[in-house]
Amino acid sequence: MSADLTDLDAILSNSERIEAAVQRAVDEALRQHKRAGNPVAVWRNGQVVWLTPEEIPVPLEPAP
Repeated sequence: MSADLTDLDAILSNSERIEAAVQRAVDEALRQHKRAGNPVAVWRNGQVVWLTPEEIPVPLEPAP
């Protein structure tokens, strides 16, 4: 196995790190929608609900 695959295996075995990266990406996508004034669809109580930009639950700037 090459060093690159070993590194990839190590990265993929760290589920907390993966979840944190996915959460940061989702938060940034939500911020972009909020800044642009676009609504987003979410799943609530078994149905699709549209959130207005004001209802999107992220701050406009990421936490430091």
